[in-house]
Amino acid sequence: MRSASEDFPSEQATAIAGTLLARLRRERPPVHVLTSPVAMPLSANVLLAVGAEPSMTSRPEVVAEFVAAARALVVNLGMLDADREAAIERAVPAALERGCPWLLDPVKVEKAAHRRRFALDLLHRRPAVLRANHPEIACLAGADQEPAALARAFSTVVLATGTVDRITDGSRTFRVNLGSPLMERVTAAGCALSALTGAFLAVAADAFEAAVGAILVFDVAGELAAAEARGPGSFTPALLDWLFRLSPEDIAKRVPR
Repeated sequence: MRSASEDFPSEQATAIAGTLLARLRRERPPVHVLTSPVAMPLSANVLLAVGAEPSMTSRPEVVAEFVAAARALVVNLGMLDADREAAIERAVPAALERGCPWLLDPVKVEKAAHRRRFALDLLHRRPAVLRANHPEIACLAGADQEPAALARAFSTVVLATGTVDRITDGSRTFRVNLGSPLMERVTAAGCALSALTGAFLAVAADAFEAAVGAILVFDVAGELAAAEARGPGSFTPALLDWLFRLSPEDIAKRVPR
């Protein structure tokens, strides 16, 4: 077990994670996820494991109807193609019209200028959460690479993943150093975290609390799964099993006070 440090109290973060996880399992919210074909299976299984109901169609002609039936939208830019870009252009306004919270995962924006421009345009459309790693944040933030500055600039919550995960809305900040290195050896684990955060957005009134709850549940389940796994192949089913059976007590035992 490793350490957590925060402005936001760890006791409060732990309580939030347990409460939101229980609510998620009880309410089984529908979550629409626009993501890459590579990420779809793990993202869908992670959502099912915690009790959410995923939908993933990216047909531009019908996506707005799926978003209308969802309680959260997740937009992932990995392997971005023309159809999914067109679907995103319809899905985000549909979410905003309904007051449905949505999350942006700007995968690999530092690799392509068009993807960066598209991500910046989406950031101006008020995502509740931006889930990104440090190179992606640096690309979007420009000279000021601090997640808190990016959160303030776009009035969003930034969930910055890395060796130390940081969640900030520009005033509150929670840092946590949990999880397992095996998470980096599984395709689309970060995309699955984004999907999970979307599920927490569906049951939380506060996007910052949703991101805190999601990262603690994902990281603690990852640590517990890694203790049972022999490598990436056995880690993935163990992660799903732990997400399915994780308890508030499991979270409290892993998050230092």
